[in-house]
Amino acid sequence: MAEVLIRKTDYDYQQLKPAFFEIVEKLAGDKIKSGQRVLIKPNLLSFATPEDAILTHPLVIKAAVEYVLEKGARPQVSDSPAIGSFERIVKMNKINVALKGLDVICSPFKNTVMLDIGKPYGKIEIARDAAEANVIINLPKLKTHTQMLLTLAVKNMFGCVVGFKKSQWHMRAGTDTDAFARLLIAIHQAVKPTVSILDGVLTLEGEGPGKGGKPRHIGVLMGSADSFALDMAVCQMLGVSYKRAPILKNALDKGMLPLCEVKGALPRVINFELPLSSGLIWGPRFLHNFMRRHTMAMPVCDDELCKMCSQCWTLCPAKAIENLAEKIEFDYKRCIRCYCCIEVCPYGALHARETIGGKITRRLMESFS
Repeated sequence: MAEVLIRKTDYDYQQLKPAFFEIVEKLAGDKIKSGQRVLIKPNLLSFATPEDAILTHPLVIKAAVEYVLEKGARPQVSDSPAIGSFERIVKMNKINVALKGLDVICSPFKNTVMLDIGKPYGKIEIARDAAEANVIINLPKLKTHTQMLLTLAVKNMFGCVVGFKKSQWHMRAGTDTDAFARLLIAIHQAVKPTVSILDGVLTLEGEGPGKGGKPRHIGVLMGSADSFALDMAVCQMLGVSYKRAPILKNALDKGMLPLCEVKGALPRVINFELPLSSGLIWGPRFLHNFMRRHTMAMPVCDDELCKMCSQCWTLCPAKAIENLAEKIEFDYKRCIRCYCCIEVCPYGALHARETIGGKITRRLMESFS
């Protein structure tokens, strides 16, 4: 049975450090040996401060590094941001301050190896540092995700796909949310972190995982050696059905969800604001394109907030965003509704708008659920 440990804490390091150490010691203390290379994989999506609640908090990363050092192992903090330089993100999130004086490598993923993640994907490029690490400590952030509903422990390992390869995989999955969820599961299973410890102190609700979301304090660290168990416990805490979260829904369909035992006080979080549902496609494949255009929420831009920074149209895997000099314009026939543009917008100018067809469909689905 998979254990999920929960400890109440805040970003007071005198509270957070012992809580973190207790979780990781119970779950993976015997797996971290002197001299081993331990990869610490936080969520470092894009430029943000700790107060934005978008990235793994620097003190959670510091606790992981100090634990590894106490074990006599060699810590490395790495990720592959969706946009921007790793170094600037580390500075803006104050990770450089938190890790000052500690013997740790802090660098972006660069080199890759081909790793077989199984059918139908075969071999894909994965960060060498992740593929060859002796131990991986996965440090996801509890936040919403416009396409996946929530981005938690399983999805955090998608950061081991380097740079613009992420956008290419979004395009290959196309409009099929379930196909993308299955890809995320396959990547997680191939890399397989040793332990996942989730930063659930200051979380992000609403239209996450970027600047469109809203910080919300919950005040917990949650950990498990099984990422699926951890994600299940988060859904239980938020009152979210596993079937609403595409990753857990697909894992459930494959019989991959473990029996789970929660140890610690699991808070009951009321009215946690979720993004608009995007998984409204079903039925024969020849209808999918029509349903995508008329039932799935579409990305829109607030022209007053937009700074024409180029991030959205540069990253868009479908090339569905046109730069018109003074504003951007979406080609909704090409848009695959991956919401990468909303995810990476540094100004929170992009958000999802529910279509009339989507609203009708959602209400029908709710009435029968």
